[in-house]
Amino acid sequence: MNDNQNDPFDELMRRSLHEEADRIEPSDALPEIRARAHAQRPAARRPWLLTAGLAAAGTAAAIGAFTMLNGSENTANDGDAVAGSGTTTTATGLPPSPTPSELTVSPEPSQAPTEVPSTAPSAKTAEPTDRGVPEPEVKSTVVPVYWLGQQVGAQKKSAARLYRTWAKVSGRPAEQAVRIMTTKQPNDPDYYSVWRGAAVNTVTRSNGIVTVDFKQLPKATLDADLARVATQQLVYTVQGALQDNKTPIQITEAGRSSGKLFGQINTGTPVSRAAAGEVQALVWIDSPSEDQMVAPKVTVQGVAAAFEATVNYEVTNLKTRETKKSFANTAEGQKFSPYAFQLTLTPGPWQVSVYLISGTDGSITDTDTKSIVVK
Repeated sequence: MNDNQNDPFDELMRRSLHEEADRIEPSDALPEIRARAHAQRPAARRPWLLTAGLAAAGTAAAIGAFTMLNGSENTANDGDAVAGSGTTTTATGLPPSPTPSELTVSPEPSQAPTEVPSTAPSAKTAEPTDRGVPEPEVKSTVVPVYWLGQQVGAQKKSAARLYRTWAKVSGRPAEQAVRIMTTKQPNDPDYYSVWRGAAVNTVTRSNGIVTVDFKQLPKATLDADLARVATQQLVYTVQGALQDNKTPIQITEAGRSSGKLFGQINTGTPVSRAAAGEVQALVWIDSPSEDQMVAPKVTVQGVAAAFEATVNYEVTNLKTRETKKSFANTAEGQKFSPYAFQLTLTPGPWQVSVYLISGTDGSITDTDTKSIVVK
């Protein structure tokens, strides 16, 4: 936690995500929202106590038809959501919570600016290669890094969706973001990556294509659905770091096509960004981050595509088992939109769980969970 209110990085994050709510619209997700959710933790780390009684209580605020918008522009454009001018506000007008750690930076999810951070390029000049022009180097910037999270209640154990974290990097942003995605362990134990063993070489742009070249691609063979979402993990991460959700991604190994990625995905043709509603989790906690130390008054912020704009939450003290339950509202319903709520908690370890409730049968669907420590 950073208590220095004049820290330039805090100012960068306070100005982040200025227009995200207007730029993210998921596709038609009625069939999937009934089963879509976040990865379940081991029982020792997930004392949700989300019983049938809780689901029934949330149902009163959530039952009804859930219709998602559809369209070709229906993708989560968060690549330019890391800085810019303007005043950041939240869905409820609550103040932003402190900036988390640098590895998994969680800026406010409220509104996404359209400008990149003011970062000075290094003295090195990007030189063309046989695959295109590398991205320029920067001294410091914040990039999104996507991870997989298993769906709660899905019929297939391998069903997964994308969850976003943030990382502060220097050098070439997209290349560094891919390096984190393929070699680092996410702070949140609910998240994972199937890209272990991959070694990124370069990220270059040429003739309307972004080429991500690997020294070595992962060798794992996955089922078709998981392979598709895992490939989108790379696409979302690269396009987010490049602040460009339009240009397709060509995946190569040692400069050439390498057959079937994960045994399923043809690398001979570029891969475009899938609609957010098809691959992205429907609820996130952006702040606080996993294991963050916070003050007794903490603001929880995130993004959700929620039926009737309702996000339910449960907060549990992991020592005393004290539990608080309520709900908050997103700025808009049936589309990706920011939410925020404030908590006053006693000192100690707490777990914050946010979740959506099916408008059809009242069951709990999408979830995200963070463990925090109250000072």
